[in-house]
Amino acid sequence: MNKLIFALLTIGTAQLSFSQAQTGTFAGGFESNSQWYQDDQGLGALAPRDQFRANNYFNLKYSYDKFSAGIQYESFAPSPLLGYFEGFEGNEIGTYFLNFKHKGLDITGGHFYDQFGSGLIYRSWEDRQIGIDNSLRGVRVHYEFNDYFNVTGFTGNQRLGFEISECTVTGLNTEIDISQALDIETGINVGASYVNRYQDSGSPDLNFPADIGAYSGRADITFDKFFIGAEYVYKEADAFVLDGNVSNNNYQDGRALLVNTGFASKGLGINGTFRAVENMTFYSNRELVGNAFLLGTVNYVPGYTKQQDYAVANIYVYNPQAGVSPIEGKAGEIGGQIDIYYTAKKKSFLGGKYGTKFEFNLAHWSGLDAQFDVPNNTYNATLLSLSNNELYFREYSVAVKKRFSKKLSAIFTAIQTGYNTKIIEGAGDFLNGTSLIADVLYKLPNRRSIRMDVQHLTADADRGNWAAATLEYSFSPSLSVYAHDLYNYDETEIHYYSVGGSYTRGRTRVALNYGRQRAGLICVGGVCRFVPENTGLTINLSTNF
Repeated sequence: MNKLIFALLTIGTAQLSFSQAQTGTFAGGFESNSQWYQDDQGLGALAPRDQFRANNYFNLKYSYDKFSAGIQYESFAPSPLLGYFEGFEGNEIGTYFLNFKHKGLDITGGHFYDQFGSGLIYRSWEDRQIGIDNSLRGVRVHYEFNDYFNVTGFTGNQRLGFEISECTVTGLNTEIDISQALDIETGINVGASYVNRYQDSGSPDLNFPADIGAYSGRADITFDKFFIGAEYVYKEADAFVLDGNVSNNNYQDGRALLVNTGFASKGLGINGTFRAVENMTFYSNRELVGNAFLLGTVNYVPGYTKQQDYAVANIYVYNPQAGVSPIEGKAGEIGGQIDIYYTAKKKSFLGGKYGTKFEFNLAHWSGLDAQFDVPNNTYNATLLSLSNNELYFREYSVAVKKRFSKKLSAIFTAIQTGYNTKIIEGAGDFLNGTSLIADVLYKLPNRRSIRMDVQHLTADADRGNWAAATLEYSFSPSLSVYAHDLYNYDETEIHYYSVGGSYTRGRTRVALNYGRQRAGLICVGGVCRFVPENTGLTINLSTNF
């Protein structure tokens, strides 16, 4: 009731301002993702009790002078799509805010999103594709003292579906642009952050940590064609949680180190990322540690691997292992990735008539070197040790983007993957796989085009070998149709087929498809959620005004 009153006051204030001054702007959007599920004997999948399900989002924003107000109404009718948190069931106001900006001051009341540094210490964001919205409801204040120094502070309670966590999250962040302050060419930015989570313990142990603080310091340096940045995070000792059970008299701290570096010149770009994390799961409610729906996450620990575009390359994707589990022998992870982009000049040996683009990626992740005391749920780990580390994930890939004529172009991709199924999925053998992909595009007259890809994955474990193909025809940049099939011909002999298309007009897009969804991890920006196997008709609609 309180948030409904706040939302009505927010919109009422906006309407009053509009009526008095006859100025200001409205903006908004609507997004609907719906599916009609069907029984599928071939998959052994039964439709859920509510066969038709839809995730709907309607947002409205009003801006006037220094003020802005917004509200998002959400409907999951009669239930959310499979794989989403069931606490989203029904319809209600999801988020709302009132914002005031004047010169360097920026104040928000209600729901807000933010990120400190890389997000290792704190990030709140919304991503409807993976079903995450960990906004805070409270107060956020940002102030820019000048062109090179700013401070942000907030306090609030995190959103959990349509509910709000009883635990309080508070944060403070400061950033200084030293190059601007000293008027020097070399770019130097430094920052420091603090985030605290308070949760009543309810424990008989007088030393049980109710307040958990996390601290971070970071610096980014850019000079000429190079850049390098580093961030270190320390998290105070928190209670050990396994399968939702909180241990008393067993508290472990956490730490993380992130380094990014790169080089860029004409025709060549190199980016490298290194990260080591130990016990860096950070939740607004400790009982939510490890939940499948990403509820209550305070920080952001993505999987730094190449985000592949093809079906066979997304069967075995890496899910970050930032937490601790003595039973599974996990204390965190260490690794990184390197990307190299090279463009061969036109009319050169490698470039040919139109030039050729090459992309190389190497990603490697291992567990920390640690010793575990399973009966007492304790461990000792070395954050930066590279000896005696169990391999979690390894991937090498190369992609060649070649234009053969004004009408014909192609992308050829080869990927070698090593995948620790036991660590990432909880059970299974270590898998080695090789993916080969060819993607060809041919442009037709009147802005039409036809695209086809063929894909193959050879794997020595799990379900063995896969093949896939896609055929897509574009009548125009606004209208296209496709047919796709992913076939596990080695063991299950199951076809994961789909057909559909999309149409875009102005700010509105409609997509329709029918087919099967393979069970597994769906990842966006390195953050993953599990999707169950299902079959059905899907409709996606989005529009902005």
